[in-house]
Amino acid sequence: MSERKNIHFFYRKGSQFEEQIIRLKNLAIDNGFTLVEQADNANIIASIGGDGTFLQAVRQTGFREDALYVGVSTGQLGFYCDFDIEDISGMIDAMLNEQVEVRRYPTIKVNMENDASFYCLNECSIRSGIIKTLSLDLYIDDLFFERFKGDGMIISTPTGSTAYNKSLDGAIVDPKLPCMQISEVASINNNHYRTLGSSFILSDSRSLDIRLVNEGNNFPIIAMDNEALSIREPGSINIRLSDKRIKTVKLKDNSFWHKVKRSFL
Repeated sequence: MSERKNIHFFYRKGSQFEEQIIRLKNLAIDNGFTLVEQADNANIIASIGGDGTFLQAVRQTGFREDALYVGVSTGQLGFYCDFDIEDISGMIDAMLNEQVEVRRYPTIKVNMENDASFYCLNECSIRSGIIKTLSLDLYIDDLFFERFKGDGMIISTPTGSTAYNKSLDGAIVDPKLPCMQISEVASINNNHYRTLGSSFILSDSRSLDIRLVNEGNNFPIIAMDNEALSIREPGSINIRLSDKRIKTVKLKDNSFWHKVKRSFL
């Protein structure tokens, strides 16, 4: 941390925590950090809000691998936010006294046939944009795996396994495992349609191709973490684990499994 001194604060303007944010900025300056207005000039990007704000900070700053992302919570501590806005001095002390460590979280890369591509830190979801089921053909590498019919599919990273994926009874995955998880949303299983019916995990060497079956529903919604796009006829969608890793700052005594226990048990 000692060589990283340029810090950018990412938060919603007009936040009710403006007073604490000003205090945090002043403490950062007092401890030798330089505040920068443009995220491109920063090597530390501090997100102030919740996990949703953290995801937006990573996306809007371009999934930078040459910067450290720090999550500062303004409410309940989440999976990306190790620090509390109400404990500013403790946060500065931890960063200056080596009570923190860097964790590298995997991302997935989504490539669409129309040349659009994007990264996700939590998950990519494919849903119907109208009140109608989707039919999707799934290929693992070059193997045709199944034809899915239902409300959609969720492809999550290990850190994203605790979010939408968990609500679909998907497994919680240790972020030290380089993999992605595929979960069904309300699949139809009868004499005409048959899917695996459970979540499954693919290693970082696997590639998933999803092809929209033309049954009159050519306007799927494709969500990237907490943002969504409606895309007309996206063609084949290729998803695989990316080489890009997001470096986050976490407290040494607050592991992923500490957070799982705190959140769910």
